[in-house]
Amino acid sequence: MASALSRKLWLIVGGAVLLTVVFLFLGGRRSTARVAVADVLRDNLNSVVSTNGKVEPVSPLTFRARYPTFVMHVSAAEGQQVKKGQELFTLDDTEIQADLAQARADLAAQQDALKVARAGGAASQAARAAADLQKAQASRDQLKRDNETLTKLLAEKAATLEELDQNRLQLIQAEADVRSTEKVKQTLDQQAQLDQSRVSLLVDHARETVRDLEDKARSARGVATVDGTLYSLPIHQGDFVKAGDLLAEMADLHKVRIRAFIDEPDLGQVAVGQNVETLWDAHPDRVWNGQTEVLPKQVVTRGTRNVGELLCSVTNDRLDLLPNTTVDVRIQVTERTGTLVVPRGAIFIEGDKRYVYRVVKDRIYRQIIKVGIANPTKIEVLSGLHEGDVVALPGEVTLKEDLRIIPVRQE
Repeated sequence: MASALSRKLWLIVGGAVLLTVVFLFLGGRRSTARVAVADVLRDNLNSVVSTNGKVEPVSPLTFRARYPTFVMHVSAAEGQQVKKGQELFTLDDTEIQADLAQARADLAAQQDALKVARAGGAASQAARAAADLQKAQASRDQLKRDNETLTKLLAEKAATLEELDQNRLQLIQAEADVRSTEKVKQTLDQQAQLDQSRVSLLVDHARETVRDLEDKARSARGVATVDGTLYSLPIHQGDFVKAGDLLAEMADLHKVRIRAFIDEPDLGQVAVGQNVETLWDAHPDRVWNGQTEVLPKQVVTRGTRNVGELLCSVTNDRLDLLPNTTVDVRIQVTERTGTLVVPRGAIFIEGDKRYVYRVVKDRIYRQIIKVGIANPTKIEVLSGLHEGDVVALPGEVTLKEDLRIIPVRQE
């Protein structure tokens, strides 16, 4: 009885084991996941850096108020094509003209004072000092001659010692008078030099004041110095403007500049002379072509981004690309013809390695590859894959080594 029960138990266990093996075998043969796949093929690939930028005129002409005043007249309209020499606006310069007249009068007075200083000071003082010195020198020279004569006469007993002593005393006093008058004249000369330097500075200051007021007076009449587009004119007749306020901006807009903001990781890809495409939402059917011109010199913070500012020249024949607008920019960095490519989404990154999951029959295997240039959808494969290979794309199923799949090709 016990032996029959044991055999029956063993039969049950054996049957369970056999069913388990069968289920595992069937489950192993059956695909467990539907995974999108893509072919490795050859294609032309353009590597593009996409970003945003700002339109700027190349050589803008900016008018700003030089002094606080009122706008007397506006003779142009924003957006208008203007010619060289055309008047754009007129400001009130009544007060400036009055200040200019006073400044010119002050300059004339200072110039007259400078002439007097250069002539040696006040004429009467200079003449009196010169006459006094000449008189003292003449008296001294005469006493010297008398001294020589008396000395000879004394030797001949024809003059007395008292006469010679008296002459010597007079000569000493005469020499003292000469020194005194020389000192007076020297002091006057020095004062004249100081006056000349001081008055010369006053003349320079007065001349600079006149020049500044003349510039302000000229700025009261805004005149175009080149042919171009008046793209900014924020003033109206009767407006009050402060010093520094913007009055007008114009430029030749047939060629404009794009200041493109390149993210720091992409800076190494840009170079001078690369082709640039500019797109603006206001004209979605238009593309403006140009080239990169000036590479960034530094990285700056712009919002949440660290960017370099790349300057690009763009042709604007229709004059419809307006300054200060925000545009999209595509810079063609590199072009490859007939290169091996895979979808960018098929690439996985682990440290400095790049890999894909290559499909072999109904299983996937990890494959290390080397990559080259890329655009937003495709990436160049330099090694690790061949044309005709198939790679798995990420989706709802987590890809892993030796995973059995049902390949699904995307349309």
